[in-house]
Amino acid sequence: MEFLDNVKAWPTALRNYVSELQLEMKRVTWPNKKQVQATTVVVILTVFAFAAYFAVVDLVLTRSVTKVYQVFTK
Repeated sequence: MEFLDNVKAWPTALRNYVSELQLEMKRVTWPNKKQVQATTVVVILTVFAFAAYFAVVDLVLTRSVTKVYQVFTK
């Protein structure tokens, strides 16, 4: 019986969820085009900066491991 009561409560819970969701979406402040463009540029520059950083770290580690490997294989 408890399961059936839970199933019967689903439509009410769903309606409450949707109405609360609509209210919350009305409160959202959406960014304007200029803000979106500015944050997009920041994200793209940050991605390139991290890519460059990891490329340098990868290069240093690769050369270090290669030299250590060469020392121990001679």
